[in-house]
Amino acid sequence: MAVKKITVLYGGQSSEREVSLESGKYIYQSIKDLGYETQLIDYPAEFLLDKFSHEDLVFIALHGKDGESGELQNHLKEQGVLYTGSGDEACKKTWNKDTFKKILRENNIPTPNWISVPSLLEIKSLEDILFKNLDLSNNIFLKPAEDGSSIDVFKISTSKDLEMAISNCVDANRQFIFEESINHRELTVPILNGKCLPAVEIITSEIFYNFNAKYVNEDTKLNNLNLSFDKKKELEQICLKTLKVTKCRGWLRIDLMQDRDGNFYVLEVNTAPGMTSHSLFPKSAQSIGLSYNNLVQEIINAS
Repeated sequence: MAVKKITVLYGGQSSEREVSLESGKYIYQSIKDLGYETQLIDYPAEFLLDKFSHEDLVFIALHGKDGESGELQNHLKEQGVLYTGSGDEACKKTWNKDTFKKILRENNIPTPNWISVPSLLEIKSLEDILFKNLDLSNNIFLKPAEDGSSIDVFKISTSKDLEMAISNCVDANRQFIFEESINHRELTVPILNGKCLPAVEIITSEIFYNFNAKYVNEDTKLNNLNLSFDKKKELEQICLKTLKVTKCRGWLRIDLMQDRDGNFYVLEVNTAPGMTSHSLFPKSAQSIGLSYNNLVQEIINAS
């Protein structure tokens, strides 16, 4: 049955709400331009599951826990409602960074070394024994195990940095990971319906690709990544293997680092990527002549 009516879920209650609102508005306008009957629903304030049983498709434009943890996908699946993006089990595998990195390690997919802690409240210094298996010579990243848009992400090189990071956290009493830093190139690979789109290299004046670099600064550069044929093939193989072991589908974005020796390391998967004017997925699609509207249509087709 051809899709005729599409409901866009946007907003949410996570730290990424403002980004989701912007993504949702762009997607909604695109769906209107494509000729579909559509509506915008602010999640969860305007969300009633039973009213979606007659809808053709729900387009999930929710970033963070509301749209990427798998809970919403499970509810929609149980109601028999078709939706965009990965299924609930795949989202559960990729939403928690510690869980995801364990899956990568078990499947011999390269990812930076890390440790996981249930809270930051008892951590005082990098001299703590829990850091003994991390290489601290080249900085480490502190990241929430479950969050996005670089909220509460800090680059740390000293115990003083650690102390300041903890004090500046929005919420220090939750699970975090400490991850070894890979210096050189930061990149992302969008995947659409099982195929890799061109990799995008991220160049920013910030210490790393943080919230300001993503959504505020105008000097952040998103460039097509120039690679040899062999390195391009290697990168695609890593991304497609990640897709396979997580069982993600539809559309997603894989974030990686490349070190100075040319080795790639998978950082995380975004199962509901940003679709704003600053976002990486539309940038990559545009580089191969896929307009924003055509990209939205392909996401609909892959559902």
